[in-house]
Amino acid sequence: MQPINTALCSFGMSGWVFHAPFITTHPGFNFYAVLERTKNLAQEKYPFVKTYRSLEEMLADDNIELVISNAPNATHYDFTKKALRAGKHVVVEKPFTIELAEAEELIELARSKKKVLSVYHNRRWDSDYKTVKKIVQEGSLGNIVEAEFHYDRYKDELSPKLHKEVPGPGTGSLYDLGSHLIDQTLHLFGMPEAVFADIRIARAISKVDDYFDLLLYYPNLRVRLKSTYQAREPIPSFVIHGSKGSFIKARGDVQETKLQQHVSPANEEWGTEDESDAGLLHTEIEGEIVRRHVVSERGNYADYYEQLYQAIRHAAEPPVAAEDGLKVIQIIKAAIKSNEEKKVIKL
Repeated sequence: MQPINTALCSFGMSGWVFHAPFITTHPGFNFYAVLERTKNLAQEKYPFVKTYRSLEEMLADDNIELVISNAPNATHYDFTKKALRAGKHVVVEKPFTIELAEAEELIELARSKKKVLSVYHNRRWDSDYKTVKKIVQEGSLGNIVEAEFHYDRYKDELSPKLHKEVPGPGTGSLYDLGSHLIDQTLHLFGMPEAVFADIRIARAISKVDDYFDLLLYYPNLRVRLKSTYQAREPIPSFVIHGSKGSFIKARGDVQETKLQQHVSPANEEWGTEDESDAGLLHTEIEGEIVRRHVVSERGNYADYYEQLYQAIRHAAEPPVAAEDGLKVIQIIKAAIKSNEEKKVIKL
């Protein structure tokens, strides 16, 4: 196995929580370099890592094969474009880009350079979503007619990450948390026909949107996506209703919490939810009414990196296609237009 020399474009929370633990525990990757303009945080934890002070200097290193474009949202397009032009494979943090035209340009550039370009929609590998996906795909609910996904929090203070709180391109909860919910929905149900959205600032302290309510229209299905920072008492994060029954699931994935506690993903119990977070299935199976709790699937972001390795080394399909990232941006832009015009936007 020839490890893929990998470079991170930042070592904030995205770098040390969501990427470094997986590229250092997967034998197919080598955490080779990082971009830190003034600090040496990566070297303190990983002494073998090379630190670069500029993106240009890092991209000039021919030993680097893969670049993780994980700096703030507004940099995704520029950093990814430069990395592709330098002949690197690229993983882009969500959201893929700010504008649709940027996403289209990057996809074409990756194609012309014959490089893998993938968007890090890691929430496809959350235990809660994997459980919902399993229930829907096994057909125990019948024809799905309604779904509601929530990403709620209670935060009465601003994030210390100023790039998320200052008004500008790609800021606000729709680009941040909305990207997760939209990708999960598209992964499960495909593209909708139309979108209606209510996006606003709910807290007096906020300067960017911290609330959204999206309604996605499918021929025989409606999906509602919601997020607020004013939910002290959470409600179920996943509610699915079908012609035969319902499935209700709380958000229970433990990976982010464990990663912030510096627990290695190589742990044998990695991604296992507490039994108290099991989902509730109430449906009809073979003519009998069933009401029982469902043990959650194990979450594992390492599966993203395993598929990425196969894509780079063996020309397999990437874990998340860049085209999927583009579709998320398409929904976000339609939602923004819907909120501005107060009407349903057809896709």
